[in-house]
Amino acid sequence: MAYDEVLAARVRDAVAERAEFTEQKMFGGLAFMVHTHMAVGITRDELMVRVGTDGYDAALADGAHELRMGERVMRGMVGVAASVTADEDALHHWVARGVDLALATPPQPPRPTRAKG
Repeated sequence: MAYDEVLAARVRDAVAERAEFTEQKMFGGLAFMVHTHMAVGITRDELMVRVGTDGYDAALADGAHELRMGERVMRGMVGVAASVTADEDALHHWVARGVDLALATPPQPPRPTRAKG
């Protein structure tokens, strides 16, 4: 599954204004990792935003939609349509929500590596 490269470049710039990050291929798209957490991502032409369970209902009321993995609703993550993120201010608003939550969450400790053998 491909993702929108133009949106990826715009998100990359927006995230970089707020925090250091890494990129990781995930969910058939691209995830932007901040403070060891996925802050935002892209799948197809939509933005995925980590809003947390506490911010979920407010994000839906603000125009986002629920994300599903198969039949399972991904509470804590929302999708934002391309028609919304076409506006630069709206894109920055949603990116800020995801990045700010990632920065406010303690980083995950590194996972131990297993010796191969």
